[in-house]
Order: sequence, then C-alpha cells, then structure tokens
Amino acid sequence: MPLRPQISKTEAHVWQARIRAALFVPEVLPALDSRSYGSFSPAPGVVAERVTYATEYGLRIPAIVYRPEHVRGKIPGIVVVNGHGADKSSWYSWYTGILYASAGAAVLTYDPIGEGERNDEHKDATGEHDRMIDVPGVPQRMGGLMVTDLMQGVSFLRSMDEVDPRRIGVLGFSMGSFITAIAGAVDDRIGAVLLTGGGDLDGPGGYWDSSHAVMCQSGPYRALEFLGDRGAAIFTLQARRGPTFIINGTNDTVVAIPEHGPEFFDDLRRRTIAMNGSAKNVFETYFDQGASHRPAWVTKQAAAWLENKLHFANWTARKFAMLPTIRIGDWAAKNDVYLNKSSMREDRDAGLAAIDVNVPNLTPEQLSVLPLDDWQRHRAEFVYSTWASAAIADAKRSEAAGSPIQGSPIQDDPNHR
Repeated sequence: MPLRPQISKTEAHVWQARIRAALFVPEVLPALDSRSYGSFSPAPGVVAERVTYATEYGLRIPAIVYRPEHVRGKIPGIVVVNGHGADKSSWYSWYTGILYASAGAAVLTYDPIGEGERNDEHKDATGEHDRMIDVPGVPQRMGGLMVTDLMQGVSFLRSMDEVDPRRIGVLGFSMGSFITAIAGAVDDRIGAVLLTGGGDLDGPGGYWDSSHAVMCQSGPYRALEFLGDRGAAIFTLQARRGPTFIINGTNDTVVAIPEHGPEFFDDLRRRTIAMNGSAKNVFETYFDQGASHRPAWVTKQAAAWLENKLHFANWTARKFAMLPTIRIGDWAAKNDVYLNKSSMREDRDAGLAAIDVNVPNLTPEQLSVLPLDDWQRHRAEFVYSTWASAAIADAKRSEAAGSPIQGSPIQDDPNHR
C-alpha cells in the first residue's frame, strides 16, 4: 500500500470528529450520574465497589471498580474491555481487577451491552448484541455505543479523587481490542492502550470488513472507509494520543494472526510512521510463539509495560519481575473456577502464565451490582432490548431526515473534571 504523507493536527481532529459522527458517538458525553451500591473486599488489601453510571440512550452501565484499600497520593486507572461473550463476571475481568488493584491502580470492569446485567435475561456469555438488525445505521450505532461505554468508563475513573487523570490506561481483548483501537483514536484522555487478541486492522475485504460479527465489528469498521488506509489512520491517531502495545499469539486463528503476523504489523507500522510523521508513540508489538487467542495482559511482560507507562503505586517493574506466576489452568483447578472447553486449551487461557497474587474465585452473584429484585424493577435502564428499540427508531429518523451527523471534539460532562 502506498505511503500517505504526514497528516496535520487539523486533519487529525477532522478525522476524529468524522469517526465519532460515523459511529454516532455523542458530541458531548452523557452526564455520569454515578451511583454506588456498596463494596466488599475480594482479596486482602483490595476493595471492590459496585457502581452504575449513565451512557447513551438513557441507559446505565453496571460496573465493579477495584482499588487498593489504602491509597497514598494519586494512582493510575485502568478500564477493562472484554471480548465476545465476556463481562465483569468472566475470570479475566476480576483477575485483572484484583491483580492491578494490588499493584496500586483503580480498575474498572463493566458489562458490555447484551451481557450480564445488560442482558435481557440477566445471563452471561449470550452474545445478545450480535443479533443482526438489518436497518441501515444500526450496526454503526452498536459500535458507537460500545465506544461510548468505554469512554464513560474513562470519565468515571477521572471522577475519582484518587485517580490521576493523566494516567489512565485501557486494556482491550478480542472484540474489546477493536473497540479500544477506535476509542483510543478519538479520546485523547486515554494515557496508554494495551491490545491483545487483535489490533490487526487490515484493508478492504479483509478480516475486520468481513467479520461475521456485523453489529460490533464489520459494520462499524466499514463505516470508517473514508479514512482510506484505516489501520494506519487509526494508529496514527492513537500515536498522537499516547503509547500502544499489541500482544498476539502466533497461532491465533480467531483474528487471523497467522496471516497477520510480524510482516503485516511491520508494514502497518511503517505506514503509520509515515502518516504520523515520526515513530513517537507508534505501537509496539509482541508475538507469543505457539499461543492462540487469550487475554495476555495478566502476564509479567504486559504488567511491566503498563508499569512503565502508568507507574503503579505499590509495584515497580522489578517487583513485577520477582512475583510468582501460575498457569491459569492450575489456578482455575485450585479455586474451582469454571473455564469453558475452548479456554481449557493449553494455547488459550489455561496455558497463560499469569502473575500470581492469590486471586480467589468470585461468583456472578458477588459481581452483580444490583440485587435481582432491584434489577427487575429497573431492567429497562440496562438491557439490550431497550437499546435496540431506541437505536432502530433513531436510525429511521436519521434516514428520513437525510442529514449527516456532524462530529466535534470530545468534551467531558461539565460537572466532572
């Protein structure tokens, strides 16, 4: 692919606005209106708070925020963005929360639309958001909702007195890597991005254009064709925001890494450097030999990179290096944690060498924000069907009006810093 010359700051801002407009991300983020539903201690020295806050279409997001019990000074914040079928009750969500809260960060994990408390039946691992809605503009709105949900997580962390707003990172896995790549390109408040199981943003007719997940991947990605070299453009905007690290397994066929290996990323990096005008903050990569699709940010290598960018309150890179590790398969067996058949493979979750901080098993009941009776009463504020009805109506109004939505630079709700 021919190299595109360096883009200007003005052009970068126009691209950001057009991405948000193409995905119907609100020009001004909704007011958080955050609410707490109590807290508990999942591990020594760690507090987990149950919260909700607002997002698009009048909906609310249920989340668990893990933080150190004792905080001295400002600490970094991390938003966890799950893959397909996962939510805040998935093993890697609470493992990540407890791990990095022990390190001295505030970690926000939340249910994506259609899963957990945002599922119409209050169920996990359903893929409800993948239901095809064949109305023009609705898949783009699904992608935009997921981007907005992530950005609202950033806003929530920024609203916490103990969190340093300049030290907020986002971890995206699989589908979450795609959403995080886009959000990190348009939200300059994010300090660091770590993608695993993805980041291989390719060209016309490629993996992301032809993904069977039309609602949350191929539909939104095709809406960004105006960028031209979409991968290089998105990662150029990422570089203007800050550093990015991409970790993939060489055998990850879920996101086509055997075809998108080191040479693919080397070429993507070369094009991004040309478009960015320098190598500053252009993504770094690591390939885990023989590994497949798994959330590798619980490993020492990922933790060391995050420490270098976010500076944890309790642990240095040297401390991370000295900590023991445990195979996730062994940890799951020891703590009676359920892993599905795919996750039990050695090249998937089971074989991950995760930092061992004695993370216990947490149940979906512990990780539910609202008591079930309360959830039933307020169900319409959370679930997929509410979003689907509103998004279809919104798309039909836009189609009837025949007018494009104009984007503008992201602004925080004025009631929050």
